[in-house]
Amino acid sequence: MNEHARLTILSSANFSANLLFLMHMNHSSATYAEFACLRVLLEPIILYVHPLIEGRDMDSHSRPPKLMDRVKASMRVKRYSPRTEKTYCYWIRFFIRFHGIRHPAGMGGAEVCAFLEHLAVERRVAAATQNQALNALVFLYRHVLDQPLGDIGDFSRAKRPRRLPVVLSHEDVMRVLSHLAGPMHLMATLMYGSGLRLIETCRLRVRDIDFERQIITVRAGKGDKDRTTLLPGISIPALQRNITVAKHQLEERLQHGSVPVTLPHALDRKYPNAGVSLAWQWLFPASRPCFDDAGKVVLHHIHPSAVQRAVKHAMRAASLSRPGSCHTLRHSFATQLLTQGTDIRTVQALLGHKSVETTQIYTHVLGKDFAGVRSPLG
Repeated sequence: MNEHARLTILSSANFSANLLFLMHMNHSSATYAEFACLRVLLEPIILYVHPLIEGRDMDSHSRPPKLMDRVKASMRVKRYSPRTEKTYCYWIRFFIRFHGIRHPAGMGGAEVCAFLEHLAVERRVAAATQNQALNALVFLYRHVLDQPLGDIGDFSRAKRPRRLPVVLSHEDVMRVLSHLAGPMHLMATLMYGSGLRLIETCRLRVRDIDFERQIITVRAGKGDKDRTTLLPGISIPALQRNITVAKHQLEERLQHGSVPVTLPHALDRKYPNAGVSLAWQWLFPASRPCFDDAGKVVLHHIHPSAVQRAVKHAMRAASLSRPGSCHTLRHSFATQLLTQGTDIRTVQALLGHKSVETTQIYTHVLGKDFAGVRSPLG
């Protein structure tokens, strides 16, 4: 068979695999058994075209890597989070397009300065957004191109206004929770009762819950740091039910195809059975499997956007006087602890803040900087 025919089969196989996968995913009554059968049916096609794939990979290794591939490789070596990688790649592409698809190696500080000026003046982005773009370009020139920018000169900086976080009273939070049910209710309870970020809640596994000491271990949180925080007693029965459900789902997957959960970094190679052990199961798994970057069928955690939608609808149903979000529940956790007289350093540790200055913003919300001063009108 000639090369053209084999390429045709390869493209057809990829198309068929994607089509069947989408059909399976959109079928409301799909089971893990059907998914396993689909994988078995596609396996001969994958094995047939595998030599061609290897040949194409060898050709690609002989060429120098593209710029964005170098950026991603550098970020992964330094253990940057996938979200940071996606954001940095976006700003680097934006920078290249802004300067007419010129290669960054042929540009320098003047072009970076002009780009940042454009963001602040023409696009009127927030200060945090402009700083994000600057950090992406500094990383590109320092770690990928090995051409440190140095002093890029003066440019218009977006002003960073001082904003106070939106917080809710305990009564308001309970009204919001009353409009949630099932896993969404439990996740919102943990964000308020433990001070968890949304993504930290989504990434909780069975092994992270310590019922005996009533502690939750947050792993690889913001800044890739671990910490422990409070486990509210009111959520223990619901968490125990979730673990029971996770155990039953794992047993079902083991009987029909053995779909593992996603694991951090290369842990699946070090511990091949970790993905199908109870300790590593997600407390809040996605409703259906997916493909990981290596093409393996895995089970990921629930997508944060699903939780955001549920909490947004609950806050709207609760008729709150101020709009809020998932992060509002975390803000409310901090203010409630400070109101109870908890030491600010303890609150800092529970929230996982790098600096106590970040935690002190909640004292402004409570008005504790007024040192007992009262209005003339009482």
